[in-house]
Amino acid sequence: MTGMSEMASRPGPTVRTDVVDVYVFCREGGRARYLQILRAREPMLGTWHPVMGHVEAGESAIATARREAREELGLDVDSALGFWALEETFPFYLPARDAVMMSPRFVVEVRSGWEPVLNAEHSDARWVAGEESDWLWPGQASCVRAIVRDILPGGARCEALRVRAG
Repeated sequence: MTGMSEMASRPGPTVRTDVVDVYVFCREGGRARYLQILRAREPMLGTWHPVMGHVEAGESAIATARREAREELGLDVDSALGFWALEETFPFYLPARDAVMMSPRFVVEVRSGWEPVLNAEHSDARWVAGEESDWLWPGQASCVRAIVRDILPGGARCEALRVRAG
C-alpha cells in the first residue's frame, strides 16, 4: 500500500491495472447463468462478485485469470468450454487505495452442473440469471451485457475474443 508521504507528493489518485476479473457462466435451458462468489474477508467482505485477483510480478493478465480461477474456484479454464477476454475495461475508484482501478475482464464458460470448490477467501457461491440488479457495481453489469452481446451468440466477434490454451 502507498505510504502517506508518497500520497502527499503526487497529484491525485494513482491508476492501477494490477487486478483482473473472471466471469464464469453456464448455459441452462436457453439462458445464461453467472457465478457469483461471496467475499469472506476484507476488502469487500460480504459482497457478491466474480472472481477478482491481483497480478503477480512478471505475470500477464491472462495468466492471472487462469491462476485466480484455479485458486478461487478450482477451475482449469483450459479444460472449460471456452475462455475469452472482453474488449472493454471498466475503471472504478477505490477509496482505500486512492486509486482508479482498470481491470481486464475475462469470461469462462463451464458445463451446466459444474460447481466451484471455493478457497478461504470466499464463503459461498451462487448462480444468478445475470440481470443488472444481480450485480453490485455498474461495471459488472456492463460485463454481463458484453457477454450477452459478444460471447453468447458465437460468431466472428466471439472467436476474435477467444483466448487460446496456453
